[in-house]
Amino acid sequence: MSFVKSLHDEEIKGAKHTVKEIYQQPDLWLQTVGIIEKQKVEIEDFISEKIHSNKARIIFTGAGTSAYVGDTLSPVLRKELPNQIDSISTTDIVTNPLNYFKNEVPTLLVSFARSGNSPESVATYFLAKKLINNISQIIITCNPEGQLAKEAGKDENTLVLLMPEESNDQGFAMTSSFSCMYISALLTFQLDRLEEFKRKIEVVSENANRILTQQYKTVKNLVSLNKKRVVYLGSSTLKGLSQEASLKHLELTSGKIPTFHESVLGFRHGPKSLVDDETLIFVFLSNDPYTRKYEIDLLKELKNDGGGKTVVAAANTNNKEIEEICDCAFIIPQQENIHLDDHLVALNYLVIGQLFALFNSIHLGVTPDNPSPTGMVNRVVKGVNIYNF
Repeated sequence: MSFVKSLHDEEIKGAKHTVKEIYQQPDLWLQTVGIIEKQKVEIEDFISEKIHSNKARIIFTGAGTSAYVGDTLSPVLRKELPNQIDSISTTDIVTNPLNYFKNEVPTLLVSFARSGNSPESVATYFLAKKLINNISQIIITCNPEGQLAKEAGKDENTLVLLMPEESNDQGFAMTSSFSCMYISALLTFQLDRLEEFKRKIEVVSENANRILTQQYKTVKNLVSLNKKRVVYLGSSTLKGLSQEASLKHLELTSGKIPTFHESVLGFRHGPKSLVDDETLIFVFLSNDPYTRKYEIDLLKELKNDGGGKTVVAAANTNNKEIEEICDCAFIIPQQENIHLDDHLVALNYLVIGQLFALFNSIHLGVTPDNPSPTGMVNRVVKGVNIYNF
């Protein structure tokens, strides 16, 4: 039985968009790979001309969840590509563009946008054209009718990549839009590994379906603990993911549950002070054996600290020690001869975080599709004045 069928009609009433958009992701991920594959030659030609020929700096940008796509993505691409790679939110660029844009440095600006109508996203597009001499842009968006897609369509130095239509989430929180834009960017910059990537995405999609039809029950049990604060921890790529999981929970619970994120090692340096008996801690474990040593050390430390907190580990390794040193373990099954690096395991961890946020939202009596009915926070940000620079 899927998690959708486990919900009562009354629970789904105010969550139909969010429920659908979480559940559809495994299928949309495969569709996204197909979209990028169809544009393979166009993308390769664009990147060869705009990036490889002049060793351009690459900047990933977006606002809110869209910014976290770049934060999650950039560590792996720094390892794979010789270019300077930065992830800088549009909300930082717009207020202080000269802190981030360098006029004389050839630059590729990659913008992530669900709607493409956020004021900061559109402003950043034009600021880049104004302030950088050699500028090319890639717009990865879920909305072909958004202002960003329309403006970019007029520019020969800009490539537009449109995500599956269904990924233009109608719910308040970005779910399938985040994961589809993330996959498209991963593949765009690693097209030489297309066939390997396709096989691995199929495995990741199978894992996600297993979470959505079986492991969701464990997520529901965590919600019933009624913890009063939640923490998400991860290293490198998984630190970026912890930001997104934290925001998703904060948004869908309408801020009723204080939610935090940090790196695994950074957590000891002050943020750990917030832990009490009412705290639930998610630790997203790396598939890198070296990195995981540090994460297991933290799990041991948290266990030895005692108290009533609950520690949850998510892992893609059959390590019994992990289950022994935490209160709950989500084990994503490994497949023979298929190793998933952290940037792909992240997609499965993402689904766990989305489900927890959804279930806790319903549990708290919040309407997931519209957790801020007063309009204090909006699906597409309003009230931002953009000034001429």
